[in-house]
Formats: sequence, C-alpha cells, structure tokens
Amino acid sequence: MKHRPLILVTNDDGINAPGLKALVEVARELGDVIVVAPDSPQSGQGHAITLKDPLRLKKVKLFEGLEAWECSGTPVDCVKLGKHIVLHQREADLCVSGINHGSNASINILYSGTMSAAMEASLEGINSIGFSLLDYSWDADFEQAKPFIRQIMEHVLEHGIQHSRLLNVNIPNLPTEEIKGIRICRQAEARWIERYVESIDPRGQKYYWLTGDFMNQDHDEDTDVWALENGYLSVVPSGHDLTSYKAIAPLKSLEKTLLTMNDE
Repeated sequence: MKHRPLILVTNDDGINAPGLKALVEVARELGDVIVVAPDSPQSGQGHAITLKDPLRLKKVKLFEGLEAWECSGTPVDCVKLGKHIVLHQREADLCVSGINHGSNASINILYSGTMSAAMEASLEGINSIGFSLLDYSWDADFEQAKPFIRQIMEHVLEHGIQHSRLLNVNIPNLPTEEIKGIRICRQAEARWIERYVESIDPRGQKYYWLTGDFMNQDHDEDTDVWALENGYLSVVPSGHDLTSYKAIAPLKSLEKTLLTMNDE
C-alpha cells in the first residue's frame, strides 16, 4: 500500500477563512491532512511568537473527516504547537500555509503571517509552501488557483525542494485560462512608502491608521512582481538567512580598524 503523505495546513487569516478551506480541499486529495490555524485573523504578524500569555488549542469540526485545531496564538505558534503537540511523534511530509487573501510577493514576505508560518515549518525541517492569491476580498474566488496549487504541491511531495525548504507562491487574480504559467523567480527589490492617517475618536482622542503605497524599484523580468504583473504565477525559493553576502568584503576593513585600536 502506497504511503500517503502527512500534510500540515495552516494560515494567518484564521481557521474560518475561505482561503484555508480551499487549500484543505486540495491538500486532502494528496495526503492525510491535519489543520492547525489561528482562531482569529493574524495578518501582518510576521514571525511573532507568544511568550507572555498561555496558548490554547481547541479541536474543531470544520472539515469533514479531518483533524482540525484552532489556536489562540500567532501563525508561527500554530506551526510550533502543530509539530510538538498535535503531531507529537509523527513527522509531516509537507506544510502548506494559506491560501492568503492578498499578495505576499517581494518585501511582503517579511510582514506576512502566512509566509512566517511556512518559514517556521521549514526551520523545523519540513518542506513548506506559502500560497497567496492577489485578491484581498474575503469572498475571493480560489477555484482558478487550485490546479496550480495541486501541481506545485505534487512536485514538492515527489521531488522535495533542493537547496531550500520553502517556496513563496503568489497567484495572479485571473481566470485559469488567462494565467500564462509558472515562473521560478527571485524576490523583487521593493518597499512600502508608508504614511499614517490621523483621526479623532468619539472621545476626542487621536488615533492613526497605517496606509501606504507599494514601490517596486526592480523592473527586471526575473522577479516575482514582474511575473505577477504579466500573468504568471511567481514561485520564489526562499530562506531564513538574512546575510547580505556582498557587504561582507567591503566591511572587512572594519576588522583591521579594530585591531589597530587594540594595538594602541
């Protein structure tokens, strides 16, 4: 009898999110699925973990025939509890996170709870994929994304991810027949130009809402932003090493400076 892979499914939009339901529907076709997801939306949490408060897990019956748990913590907490408590001595073959409502391309990977959950699983030695659809609506249609998600998951289950354990997958908000294909690419160099909108609450106190504009500073055709703007799925092999390797050599003179100071 062929081994059915064990797939851990999580997200950052919460256990009731339509994107999670769509991802579970694909994952259960490919393996045995266990869901551990936040009990409320946790977008923008990044790689936050809960230290000051106790964490709670509650078993829920949201997916027929599947084991599912809601967690009081962050997306990363969900993965940690999923591995150490829910899975216990079982080893997951794959962790998938999403489907996120909105883009996690380029610099957004640093803020994303979706991608941080997948990254945490990769740190635990599990091949992981974060999926995002470029539609922020709660009523987003995830059907066009499913065939591509299945294809990518099947590939990773069969071949693994060489030189990495993490893929950042973003899907354009287009009908299936208009998606041109999949592009393996790099993360675009981009940033947010942020500003805060100030207003007054009913008690006369000031409050602020964060807003801003996404500025792409990288117009080469090998980036995730270019792929998405041109009708392709973007797949970026990602990691947790934030070293800027090009900056090491120019900074070597600092070592000599410190040695000179010590000699004096």
